[in-house]
Amino acid sequence: MTDAGPLLVAEDLRKHFPAKTGALFAGHDTVRAVDGVSFTIERGRTLALVGESGCGKSTVSRLVLRLIEPTDGRVMFDGRDLTKLSAEALRKARQDFQMVFQDPYASLSPRERVSDIIAEPLRVHNAVDGRRAQRDRVVELLERVGLSAWHGDRFPHQFSGGQRQRIGIARAIALNPKLVVADEPVSALDVSVQSQVINLLSDLQVEYGIAYLFVAHDLAVVKHIADTVAVMYLGRIVEIAEKRALFARPHHPYTQALLSAVPNPDPDARRSQIVLAGDVPSPTRVPSGCRFHTRCPIAQEICRRVDPAPQTVADDHAVACHFAKPHPIPADRPAGADRA
Repeated sequence: MTDAGPLLVAEDLRKHFPAKTGALFAGHDTVRAVDGVSFTIERGRTLALVGESGCGKSTVSRLVLRLIEPTDGRVMFDGRDLTKLSAEALRKARQDFQMVFQDPYASLSPRERVSDIIAEPLRVHNAVDGRRAQRDRVVELLERVGLSAWHGDRFPHQFSGGQRQRIGIARAIALNPKLVVADEPVSALDVSVQSQVINLLSDLQVEYGIAYLFVAHDLAVVKHIADTVAVMYLGRIVEIAEKRALFARPHHPYTQALLSAVPNPDPDARRSQIVLAGDVPSPTRVPSGCRFHTRCPIAQEICRRVDPAPQTVADDHAVACHFAKPHPIPADRPAGADRA
């Protein structure tokens, strides 16, 4: 396919699930898991999708790969509409996009040796010629993710969580994909191991030109790998911007609250945490108007009535808020630094 233009464009993606309710499931509601999400991923770049649990991040990642079918919208990948591909065409296209799952314990078959797990995509897509070429490729992948050739003879239960995630990454890059969707790839790992895995993903991106859709709830992790950050709330993207702009001057009150909660290792740094009132509403009972207004500290009457459309506040910086304004985050400024 063409190398011109963005690698992936998601347009107005929606995924609604029926949810049975009431006594003996007499009726049903609709779970609006994803309710109009659009974004672009450039070649060799990383878009991070962040938000609280239940906001729809993981559902978006599966829609992008067409692991689940969208209710509406489309996904353009390398010039092709994935939502229109036949089953056979989609199977062939999967060589170009792969996934790293959240749980390294559940995503690897316990009955297969590591060499067979990594070789699976090579076999499925007939990507190498002969068993020797397959074995050589598996060894190359193991070594590239920081493991050794002899690790291929072991079973997943013989590895630590971080090593298992490296195995999952080796499997994901086996076919030299253009896009890897990483769904919370370090959330199940010890903090000491998270940075190693993030560094590995960054090195692989530089070496192979891979683009990432990186799903996470930890903004401290996102800061180290993302080029662009999209903030989700209750099935929608409420703010999207280049990483430095979003971390330095977030405009949406929800983004401001998330960033204010990021731990700061400097005991002298001054930052007031924004505590949101109430809980996230149910996706079966989405509030009218702005869906964030029930928790928003600056909500007014228009927020309860009118759903805000995304507005551009700067280059490549869009916010869905009636009263969006920048709120600088003094992440590293010591207390008293603003006093002469």
